[in-house]
Amino acid sequence: MDHFFGKDFDGPAFQLFSLQHLAAIAVLLLLIGYFFWLRKHPSEKAEKATRWTMASLLIVNEFGWHMWNLVNGTWTVQTMLPLHLCSVFVFLSAIMLVTRSYGIFEFAFFLGIAGAMQAFLTPDLGIYSFPHFRYFQVFVSHGLIIASALYMLIVEHMRPTWKSLLKVVIVGNLYYVALFFLNRALGSNYMFTSHKPETASLLDALGPWPWYLLVIEGMAAVVFLLFYAPFAISDSVKKRQNRLAIEAAARHEPSR
Repeated sequence: MDHFFGKDFDGPAFQLFSLQHLAAIAVLLLLIGYFFWLRKHPSEKAEKATRWTMASLLIVNEFGWHMWNLVNGTWTVQTMLPLHLCSVFVFLSAIMLVTRSYGIFEFAFFLGIAGAMQAFLTPDLGIYSFPHFRYFQVFVSHGLIIASALYMLIVEHMRPTWKSLLKVVIVGNLYYVALFFLNRALGSNYMFTSHKPETASLLDALGPWPWYLLVIEGMAAVVFLLFYAPFAISDSVKKRQNRLAIEAAARHEPSR
Protein backbone atom coordinates (compact mmCIF):
# COMPACT_ATOMS: atom_id res chain seq x y z
CA MET A 1 0.00 0.00 0.00
CA ASP A 2 2.89 2.38 0.74
CA HIS A 3 3.98 1.93 -2.88
CA PHE A 4 0.74 3.61 -3.97
CA PHE A 5 -0.05 6.04 -1.13
CA GLY A 6 3.02 6.33 1.08
CA LYS A 7 5.05 9.47 1.56
CA ASP A 8 8.16 7.57 0.49
CA PHE A 9 8.08 6.06 -2.99
CA ASP A 10 10.49 3.30 -3.95
CA GLY A 11 9.82 3.46 -7.70
CA PRO A 12 11.77 5.47 -10.28
CA ALA A 13 11.44 9.26 -10.17
CA PHE A 14 9.11 10.95 -12.65
CA GLN A 15 10.67 12.07 -15.94
CA LEU A 16 9.27 14.71 -18.27
CA PHE A 17 7.81 13.35 -21.51
CA SER A 18 8.46 9.77 -20.48
CA LEU A 19 5.98 7.08 -21.55
CA GLN A 20 3.84 7.66 -18.44
CA HIS A 21 3.81 11.42 -19.12
CA LEU A 22 2.88 10.92 -22.77
CA ALA A 23 0.13 8.52 -21.69
CA ALA A 24 -1.43 11.23 -19.50
CA ILE A 25 -1.25 13.71 -22.39
CA ALA A 26 -2.85 11.15 -24.70
CA VAL A 27 -5.76 10.59 -22.29
CA LEU A 28 -6.41 14.34 -22.16
CA LEU A 29 -6.34 14.57 -25.97
CA LEU A 30 -8.78 11.66 -26.22
CA LEU A 31 -11.11 13.41 -23.78
CA ILE A 32 -11.00 16.58 -25.88
CA GLY A 33 -11.67 14.47 -28.98
CA TYR A 34 -14.75 13.10 -27.20
CA PHE A 35 -15.96 16.67 -26.71
CA PHE A 36 -15.84 17.25 -30.47
CA TRP A 37 -17.77 14.01 -31.01
CA LEU A 38 -20.36 15.15 -28.45
CA ARG A 39 -20.66 18.48 -30.24
CA LYS A 40 -21.53 16.67 -33.48
CA HIS A 41 -23.82 14.17 -31.71
CA PRO A 42 -25.54 16.25 -29.00
CA SER A 43 -27.20 14.32 -26.20
CA GLU A 44 -28.55 16.05 -23.11
CA LYS A 45 -28.12 12.86 -21.09
CA ALA A 46 -24.50 12.33 -22.20
CA GLU A 47 -23.63 15.99 -21.70
CA LYS A 48 -25.04 16.01 -18.17
CA ALA A 49 -23.23 12.78 -17.31
CA THR A 50 -19.98 14.22 -18.67
CA ARG A 51 -20.28 17.47 -16.75
CA TRP A 52 -21.19 15.82 -13.44
CA THR A 53 -18.52 13.14 -13.79
CA MET A 54 -15.77 15.68 -14.37
CA ALA A 55 -17.03 17.90 -11.55
CA SER A 56 -17.15 14.95 -9.14
CA LEU A 57 -13.66 13.79 -10.10
CA LEU A 58 -12.27 17.28 -9.52
CA ILE A 59 -13.71 17.48 -6.00
CA VAL A 60 -12.95 13.87 -4.97
CA ASN A 61 -9.40 14.15 -6.30
CA GLU A 62 -8.81 17.40 -4.41
CA PHE A 63 -10.26 15.91 -1.22
CA GLY A 64 -7.89 12.94 -1.63
CA TRP A 65 -4.94 15.32 -2.02
CA HIS A 66 -5.75 17.06 1.26
CA MET A 67 -6.30 13.74 3.03
CA TRP A 68 -2.96 12.42 1.74
CA ASN A 69 -1.18 15.46 3.18
CA LEU A 70 -3.04 15.18 6.50
CA VAL A 71 -2.14 11.49 6.85
CA ASN A 72 1.51 12.18 6.02
CA GLY A 73 1.74 15.20 8.31
CA THR A 74 2.45 17.67 5.52
CA TRP A 75 -0.79 19.71 5.64
CA THR A 76 -0.15 23.28 6.80
CA VAL A 77 -1.95 26.58 6.48
CA GLN A 78 1.13 27.97 4.75
CA THR A 79 1.03 25.41 1.91
CA MET A 80 -2.36 23.71 1.59
CA LEU A 81 -5.04 26.39 1.52
CA PRO A 82 -6.77 26.42 -1.90
CA LEU A 83 -5.16 29.69 -2.95
CA HIS A 84 -2.79 28.66 -5.73
CA LEU A 85 -4.30 29.30 -9.15
CA CYS A 86 -4.95 25.64 -9.97
CA SER A 87 -6.39 24.94 -6.51
CA VAL A 88 -8.85 27.80 -7.01
CA PHE A 89 -9.88 26.47 -10.41
CA VAL A 90 -10.45 22.94 -9.14
CA PHE A 91 -13.48 24.29 -7.28
CA LEU A 92 -14.46 26.96 -9.80
CA SER A 93 -14.32 24.44 -12.65
CA ALA A 94 -16.57 22.02 -10.76
CA ILE A 95 -19.10 24.79 -10.10
CA MET A 96 -18.87 25.91 -13.73
CA LEU A 97 -19.60 22.41 -15.02
CA VAL A 98 -22.61 21.91 -12.76
CA THR A 99 -24.13 25.36 -13.26
CA ARG A 100 -22.91 26.05 -16.82
CA SER A 101 -21.66 29.41 -15.59
CA TYR A 102 -20.41 31.72 -18.34
CA GLY A 103 -19.00 34.08 -15.73
CA ILE A 104 -16.65 31.38 -14.43
CA PHE A 105 -15.87 30.22 -17.98
CA GLU A 106 -14.40 33.64 -18.81
CA PHE A 107 -11.77 33.12 -16.09
CA ALA A 108 -11.35 29.37 -16.63
CA PHE A 109 -10.57 29.84 -20.31
CA PHE A 110 -7.68 32.23 -19.69
CA LEU A 111 -6.40 31.68 -16.15
CA GLY A 112 -7.47 28.06 -15.66
CA ILE A 113 -6.07 26.71 -18.90
CA ALA A 114 -2.86 28.77 -18.72
CA GLY A 115 -2.04 27.72 -15.17
CA ALA A 116 -3.05 24.08 -15.52
CA MET A 117 -1.32 23.62 -18.87
CA GLN A 118 2.02 24.67 -17.43
CA ALA A 119 1.58 22.22 -14.53
CA PHE A 120 0.34 19.45 -16.84
CA LEU A 121 3.25 19.73 -19.28
CA THR A 122 5.93 20.31 -16.64
CA PRO A 123 4.56 18.73 -13.43
CA ASP A 124 6.52 19.06 -10.20
CA LEU A 125 6.22 15.40 -9.19
CA GLY A 126 9.71 14.89 -7.82
CA ILE A 127 10.16 11.25 -6.77
CA TYR A 128 6.54 10.28 -7.47
CA SER A 129 5.68 8.53 -10.70
CA PHE A 130 3.17 5.95 -11.92
CA PRO A 131 1.44 4.22 -10.15
CA HIS A 132 1.70 6.45 -7.06
CA PHE A 133 -1.38 8.42 -5.95
CA ARG A 134 0.48 11.70 -6.47
CA TYR A 135 0.93 10.88 -10.18
CA PHE A 136 -2.81 10.46 -10.67
CA GLN A 137 -3.67 13.42 -8.44
CA VAL A 138 -1.57 15.88 -10.43
CA PHE A 139 -2.71 14.79 -13.88
CA VAL A 140 -6.38 14.39 -12.94
CA SER A 141 -6.65 17.83 -11.33
CA HIS A 142 -4.74 19.80 -13.95
CA GLY A 143 -6.04 17.76 -16.87
CA LEU A 144 -9.66 18.26 -15.82
CA ILE A 145 -9.19 22.00 -15.28
CA ILE A 146 -8.09 22.24 -18.92
CA ALA A 147 -10.79 19.85 -20.09
CA SER A 148 -13.55 21.66 -18.18
CA ALA A 149 -12.90 24.98 -19.89
CA LEU A 150 -12.61 23.30 -23.30
CA TYR A 151 -15.85 21.41 -22.68
CA MET A 152 -17.69 24.69 -22.19
CA LEU A 153 -16.08 26.06 -25.34
CA ILE A 154 -16.63 23.02 -27.57
CA VAL A 155 -19.87 21.46 -26.31
CA GLU A 156 -21.66 24.39 -24.65
CA HIS A 157 -20.62 26.83 -27.43
CA MET A 158 -19.31 29.45 -25.02
CA ARG A 159 -16.59 31.81 -26.15
CA PRO A 160 -14.62 34.66 -24.54
CA THR A 161 -14.85 38.30 -25.62
CA TRP A 162 -12.61 41.34 -25.30
CA LYS A 163 -14.63 42.23 -22.20
CA SER A 164 -13.80 38.78 -20.80
CA LEU A 165 -10.09 39.42 -21.33
CA LEU A 166 -10.29 42.82 -19.64
CA LYS A 167 -12.23 41.34 -16.72
CA VAL A 168 -9.67 38.56 -16.25
CA VAL A 169 -6.76 41.02 -16.26
CA ILE A 170 -8.37 43.32 -13.68
CA VAL A 171 -9.66 40.64 -11.30
CA GLY A 172 -6.52 38.53 -11.71
CA ASN A 173 -4.28 41.43 -10.70
CA LEU A 174 -6.49 42.33 -7.76
CA TYR A 175 -6.29 38.71 -6.57
CA TYR A 176 -2.51 38.77 -7.00
CA VAL A 177 -2.19 41.92 -4.86
CA ALA A 178 -4.52 40.54 -2.17
CA LEU A 179 -2.51 37.33 -2.11
CA PHE A 180 0.72 39.27 -1.65
CA PHE A 181 -0.55 40.79 1.60
CA LEU A 182 -2.12 37.51 2.75
CA ASN A 183 1.20 35.74 2.23
CA ARG A 184 2.91 38.37 4.36
CA ALA A 185 0.35 37.81 7.13
CA LEU A 186 0.50 33.98 7.03
CA GLY A 187 4.17 33.57 6.27
CA SER A 188 3.15 31.64 3.16
CA ASN A 189 4.12 31.88 -0.50
CA TYR A 190 0.97 31.15 -2.51
CA MET A 191 1.52 31.85 -6.21
CA PHE A 192 5.12 32.72 -5.26
CA THR A 193 4.46 36.39 -4.57
CA SER A 194 6.92 36.39 -1.64
CA HIS A 195 9.84 34.50 -3.13
CA LYS A 196 10.75 31.83 -5.67
CA PRO A 197 10.09 28.16 -4.84
CA GLU A 198 12.86 26.37 -2.99
CA THR A 199 13.27 23.82 -5.78
CA ALA A 200 14.45 24.61 -9.30
CA SER A 201 11.73 26.09 -11.49
CA LEU A 202 11.07 28.27 -14.53
CA LEU A 203 11.06 31.29 -12.22
CA ASP A 204 14.82 30.92 -11.80
CA ALA A 205 15.23 32.25 -15.35
CA LEU A 206 13.01 35.30 -14.79
CA GLY A 207 15.22 37.40 -12.56
CA PRO A 208 15.19 38.15 -8.81
CA TRP A 209 12.23 39.16 -6.66
CA PRO A 210 10.23 41.31 -7.30
CA TRP A 211 11.21 41.64 -10.96
CA TYR A 212 10.12 38.12 -11.86
CA LEU A 213 6.57 39.10 -10.83
CA LEU A 214 6.56 41.75 -13.55
CA VAL A 215 7.96 39.27 -16.07
CA ILE A 216 5.14 36.87 -15.19
CA GLU A 217 2.66 39.70 -15.82
CA GLY A 218 4.13 40.26 -19.28
CA MET A 219 4.17 36.55 -20.09
CA ALA A 220 0.55 36.20 -18.96
CA ALA A 221 -0.48 39.09 -21.21
CA VAL A 222 1.17 37.41 -24.22
CA VAL A 223 -0.44 34.04 -23.44
CA PHE A 224 -3.88 35.57 -22.99
CA LEU A 225 -3.61 37.41 -26.32
CA LEU A 226 -2.53 34.18 -28.02
CA PHE A 227 -5.53 32.39 -26.49
CA TYR A 228 -7.87 35.08 -27.75
CA ALA A 229 -6.25 35.48 -31.19
CA PRO A 230 -8.38 32.82 -32.97
CA PHE A 231 -11.58 34.55 -31.82
CA ALA A 232 -10.30 38.01 -32.76
CA ILE A 233 -9.28 36.76 -36.23
CA SER A 234 -12.63 35.00 -36.71
CA ASP A 235 -14.54 38.14 -35.70
CA SER A 236 -12.46 40.26 -38.07
CA VAL A 237 -13.08 37.89 -40.97
CA LYS A 238 -16.82 37.80 -40.29
CA LYS A 239 -17.03 41.60 -40.13
CA ARG A 240 -15.17 41.90 -43.42
CA GLN A 241 -17.44 39.32 -45.05
CA ASN A 242 -20.54 41.11 -43.77
CA ARG A 243 -19.24 44.45 -45.03
CA LEU A 244 -18.48 43.00 -48.46
CA ALA A 245 -21.93 41.39 -48.59
CA ILE A 246 -23.61 44.70 -47.75
CA GLU A 247 -21.53 46.52 -50.38
CA ALA A 248 -22.33 43.88 -52.99
CA ALA A 249 -26.05 44.08 -52.21
CA ALA A 250 -25.92 47.87 -52.47
CA ARG A 251 -24.27 47.68 -55.92
CA HIS A 252 -26.93 45.31 -57.22
CA GLU A 253 -29.85 47.16 -55.70
CA PRO A 254 -31.98 48.55 -58.55
CA SER A 255 -32.08 52.32 -58.76
CA ARG A 256 -35.39 54.03 -58.38
